[in-house]
Amino acid sequence: MSYDWRDVVVSPTVTVKQALQKLDEAALRIVLVCDGAMHLQGVVTDGDIRRALLKGVGLETEVRHVMNSSPTAVSSSVSRSDAIAIMQSKSILAVPVVDAGKLVGLQTLQKVKSTQQYDNPVFIMAGGFGTRLRPLTDNTPKPMLKVGERPILETLLLNFIKSGFSNFYISTHYLPEVIKDHFGNGSKWNVNITYVHEDNPLGTGGALGLLPNSTPELPLIMVNGDVLTAVDFERVLDFHVGNQALATMCVREYDYQIPYGVVVGDGERIVSMEEKPIQRFFVNAGIYVINPEVFKNVEKNNRIDMPTLLQGYIDNEEDVLMFPIHEYWLDIGRMDDFKRAQIDIKGLGI
Repeated sequence: MSYDWRDVVVSPTVTVKQALQKLDEAALRIVLVCDGAMHLQGVVTDGDIRRALLKGVGLETEVRHVMNSSPTAVSSSVSRSDAIAIMQSKSILAVPVVDAGKLVGLQTLQKVKSTQQYDNPVFIMAGGFGTRLRPLTDNTPKPMLKVGERPILETLLLNFIKSGFSNFYISTHYLPEVIKDHFGNGSKWNVNITYVHEDNPLGTGGALGLLPNSTPELPLIMVNGDVLTAVDFERVLDFHVGNQALATMCVREYDYQIPYGVVVGDGERIVSMEEKPIQRFFVNAGIYVINPEVFKNVEKNNRIDMPTLLQGYIDNEEDVLMFPIHEYWLDIGRMDDFKRAQIDIKGLGI
């Protein structure tokens, strides 16, 4: 499949949000920032945007503030093979072609979507009661509620399969037979599914202790079974491995606007005032990558939540990192979320 590099040219004044839309639509994993005369000002990649989000940059910020203003580029006289060698040596997927300061093309490795297959285990938590979605969950586990034409859990499974994963573990507790009857051993999708059953709820981390000893000793991706998302799981895994992390937590930016004017004082003296300020936080997205030394050491039948589990490693100054996600993400916990998901799924392409 080919893509026109002109589709990813933007001006320096477009917002980060608009640049993200270009990244997602064109699938070239790069945006080219140019002035009106097509002079290259910089480039923006998915990694540039994630690093900006970690620094607190908002999605409405102009893209010129987050772009790489000194990107690697080649001239049109550079051969395709030499351009590939440059990209491989710098571990990048694309280089702009520039003559006399003007953008005239783009060389890529054509790695729009990897066909790599992963042996890494994927652990999906599907044991919850879904009490806030009753009566829908009276006879159906929450991950098996249909969003669009498929259960939430099946959509999640298909996203992983599309990314090259085939080794799945599903934790069950509430109405496990509904899940097992639908998915079986995974042969319908040419994947392997192993079930671990919680006799008693063990928290978001406790079920790790029930994984069989045969679980591959590779970084494990763990995700809540009620999450609807377009996250690229390959990128999450690449980030984790590339940064040699012990554990990685995916986080989502959450904005909260204080509905009043905030006053900062020093004693009786007012120092500053701000009308209805917006505070930004990162919240847990319920998606993790953890190394074998983490999941192999969770005690069997010990109730523990993932934040508590990871906090122990953080206290020991281990490398527990966060990966900001800007892709679509929805935790289907309430009826309003479920109704929203029914609308959103139509335009997601997942």
